[in-house]
Amino acid sequence: MFRLIQKLFTILFISLTSITVAKADIQLPTPQMENGIGIFTALKKRASTPGGAFGIGNISDQELSTVLWAASGLNRGEKGWTIPIASGQPPYVKIYVAGQNGVYLYNWRGHYLQQISQEDIRSDIAQQSFVRRAAYSLIFISDSLALNQFNDDEKAHDFSQIAVGAMSQNIYLTAAALKLNVRYIHSIKKESISEELNLVEKDKPIGIMLLGK
Repeated sequence: MFRLIQKLFTILFISLTSITVAKADIQLPTPQMENGIGIFTALKKRASTPGGAFGIGNISDQELSTVLWAASGLNRGEKGWTIPIASGQPPYVKIYVAGQNGVYLYNWRGHYLQQISQEDIRSDIAQQSFVRRAAYSLIFISDSLALNQFNDDEKAHDFSQIAVGAMSQNIYLTAAALKLNVRYIHSIKKESISEELNLVEKDKPIGIMLLGK
């Protein structure tokens, strides 16, 4: 009887886990929140990597985890993020992670990557040819559903642009601390991105950040 109960509990646990994080999704490790260089040193080192400097080095899951957490992760309680958010609302800019093994959506609540597709779209999302060489392209997309709360298209646009500014700066500083290559790209192929990510009409691509070594 005990073994039967134990077996049923195991099956239930596996089922609940699969609902939270699907098999193809990636649970990120705990981000680095201590040690490293100081903020003023990071500011001194903050820079955009030249396009030709993006090589074939791999980004570890730990490094990616830390970068994404810095961009829009929780840093205090259940309603405190690493970036300023208007009216204390959840982040209204989504981050898609495009790499060799496909495209994922960063879920800040569970700090994991939700698989969107298995396609490598890095060569189809920006004007510059060197974009495809970066290990990851972080794609910023305005979340129209989250922005609807403001009932003002102009305000929603401003808030999403400000959020991306804060996200990108946090990524720059984190990349400096981790000795990663990074570059913000504004010349993107918006229609191609919308198609590849199967975005709803009101979700708008804003920019991308290249991440590599």
